[in-house]
Amino acid sequence: MDEREKIIHLWFDMWIEQQDLGIDDIFVKDVIYIESWGPKYNNCEKVKHWFNEWNTRGKVICWDIKQFFHKDNQTIVEWYFKNEMNNGDIEDFDGISLVKWTEDNKIKALKEFGCNRTNYDPYQYGNTTNFRDEKINWF
Repeated sequence: MDEREKIIHLWFDMWIEQQDLGIDDIFVKDVIYIESWGPKYNNCEKVKHWFNEWNTRGKVICWDIKQFFHKDNQTIVEWYFKNEMNNGDIEDFDGISLVKWTEDNKIKALKEFGCNRTNYDPYQYGNTTNFRDEKINWF
């Protein structure tokens, strides 16, 4: 397995296991990490704080990698994600992460993008849009 793919697998595994297995080893100190729905963490200490704090409120049930794409100092990883929060809320969605690397294979930037899994055809019944009446998740 590619070294960069191992690092991404390790990051996802940390969430499943709810343990810091080397956050300082995989991110540069001034990493920029942007979640799919907006929060931005501007350094490794904030990423660690977010990781530890988030894991007091919920659990990642599944973060499965579907495929990788590599080009120069960038990797795109396609994945499926599911979590359950302590209040009983469950979220799941498909997504990708755009990862930018240093020369020594540390993550210097990571940006997530999410996609709703409940897809449908809004033109199924004609030429006028027929959108579902449901809460929209802006990933």
